[in-house]
Amino acid sequence: MKIGINMLLWASNVTAEHRDALRMIKAAGADSVEIPVMEGTPGAYRELGKMLDDLGLARTSSMAFCSEDANPVSDDPASRQAAADYMKWLIECVHELGSSLVCGPMYQTIGVFSGDGPTPIEKARVVEMLKIAAPEAQSAGVKLAIEPLNRFECYMVNTLATGRELVEAVDAPNLAILFDTFHANMEEKDPVGAILKDGSVINHFHCSSNDRGIPGEGHIDWASTFKALHEINYQGDLVIEAFGRTLPGLAAATRIWRDMFDDAQNVVQKGIPFIREMWNRPA
Repeated sequence: MKIGINMLLWASNVTAEHRDALRMIKAAGADSVEIPVMEGTPGAYRELGKMLDDLGLARTSSMAFCSEDANPVSDDPASRQAAADYMKWLIECVHELGSSLVCGPMYQTIGVFSGDGPTPIEKARVVEMLKIAAPEAQSAGVKLAIEPLNRFECYMVNTLATGRELVEAVDAPNLAILFDTFHANMEEKDPVGAILKDGSVINHFHCSSNDRGIPGEGHIDWASTFKALHEINYQGDLVIEAFGRTLPGLAAATRIWRDMFDDAQNVVQKGIPFIREMWNRPA
């Protein structure tokens, strides 16, 4: 079981400037890091991958549609095409990075709402895009993990069951679901029960506190959560995701108005041993 750290604690564009943070993460016992792929070139991600290899860090990656100019569910064909083009670029960058998986809400632009739930045509548009993107990712050796988000960030996919419907509609062997405990804490009536019921489609997991602070310092029931993951024979990574105020744009998007922890280093040095101990605890 690999335990990783989401690098959005430091940057939306990880470069050689973050070598010291990466060394600290490795020294704290992390097996991997999750690299946001939001900008840059495939060549830049290739070089970043070489640096991660040198540091002995495996990697996954994350994405998000952040502009209405590239939105898979838009009524504007140009916006839908831009989203499809973004997915092509994303897969190329993730492949060059040497990442085995990319996760995120790959179904709509974050923070854009229609005032209603998803329509059949919107669902069909997402399926159409992913039916093209998933085989491209499969050819590149990349898994896709759709992330259900809470209702204040999106409206297309909020729960594991809804995500499963989308995965089954696309029907691609490398497409599954990222389960995030922060979002599930808000949207699932029974997060542990959701894992037991629909967990066969989970291929990635975010360990996020209910306040997006340090795992173990909130009210997430980690013992029952990990017991459920063991019961479904979960084989993917466990990635700690916490958000601070280092990145003003991300802090605004995630509604982080106050500090949830003293220092990002504490998230790493407290979070990794906690998650590892909880995962390895006898049932």
